[in-house]
Amino acid sequence: MPYIDELGVKALKAKEELIGITTDKKNSALKLMAENLIKNNETILKANEMDVITARRKGTKESLIDRLVLNMSRIEGMAKGLIEASEFADPIGRVLLEKDMPQGMKLKKISVPMGVIGIIYESRPNVTCDAAGLCFKAGSAVILRGGSDAINSNKAIVGVLRDALAMLGISRDSIQLVEDTSRDTAAEMMKADNYIDLLIPRGGAALIESVVQNATIPVIETGTGNCHLYIDSIFNEKSAIDIAVNAKCSRPGVCNAIETLLVHKDVYKHILPKIEEELAKWKVQLRACEKSIKILKNAIPATEDDWATEYLDYILAIKVVDSIEEAVEHINKYGTKHSEAIITDLEESKNKFMRNVDAACVYVNTSTRFTDGGEFGLGAEIGISTQKLHARGPMGANEITTYKYIIEGNGQIR
Repeated sequence: MPYIDELGVKALKAKEELIGITTDKKNSALKLMAENLIKNNETILKANEMDVITARRKGTKESLIDRLVLNMSRIEGMAKGLIEASEFADPIGRVLLEKDMPQGMKLKKISVPMGVIGIIYESRPNVTCDAAGLCFKAGSAVILRGGSDAINSNKAIVGVLRDALAMLGISRDSIQLVEDTSRDTAAEMMKADNYIDLLIPRGGAALIESVVQNATIPVIETGTGNCHLYIDSIFNEKSAIDIAVNAKCSRPGVCNAIETLLVHKDVYKHILPKIEEELAKWKVQLRACEKSIKILKNAIPATEDDWATEYLDYILAIKVVDSIEEAVEHINKYGTKHSEAIITDLEESKNKFMRNVDAACVYVNTSTRFTDGGEFGLGAEIGISTQKLHARGPMGANEITTYKYIIEGNGQIR
């Protein structure tokens, strides 16, 4: 039997067990998972160190290594996410609609587990914990397929989580890791519609495009973040500088970091040199349009490709625009519908930007870096959905459930 089929058979069996699990038992398991992470932190950190050493030997850029690295603080953050998931209301069994039908029957629409969820992702080992915990809270078995660069970290994390389940008599196969990280297993997962009900890719544009084009399973697109910050004609200077630096530099290797800065023609000569001065402290490489390159000290000419690139690095494209209309047009053309921001003191500009920009998250006078399930009060997230059907934006446990209709009668026929 093919490897993914073996995991699929186990997942189907675990799925049936999870249907009957109580809310209290789920929450107890999540808390025990969190305790196990902290208790076994040395094992996890040693495994992660192996992955980091391998990545550096391969010449992986530091912004991507930052996504890979675990430390005690990040392990504590993973544990906190599991605790938070245990404290949220159970996403299963919610009554979404209730009504009496004209024929005398009672109709209810209730939330139910998705069943088996497959996740194909890259680099960040914290995703392993977040995804496993959320799928479990949402009553679904999960098959995790991380990248080869984090395989040792992922094995250690999943082992700890599965041990916690076993301690409470819950099937370890509720959480499974694809330990064969070859392309063949990813391809098999995309076609495993006999076992997997929903597939979620989380990573770069190439990964997401491959899954969307090749999967025979329903897919929710997540992750790709070609995000923009637009500075309008009237704005708060300190906010503009602080937000531009934060949105680009706080963690450039994540999907909610900005990749392009758009500036109104009336203010670019004034504000861009000041922003450049601050970005220089982070050694950010600037790729500038014809107008902006003339006033910047250290920039190279931007190309058409730069407007469409998610750098995930200390690189920022800069373009001067004639109006907010041009800024919105640029964003809607090149953006990935993830997170977009405007800095403005004009109510008209604020409203136009909020109304016309097509993105899951639209920010006014604040950084795009807040696009995160935890920051939104949703707890850990399984990803940021950039599509429009089923779920959009940060996806917590509620967003990875489905529903069924329950109709009760007393002998009615049609």
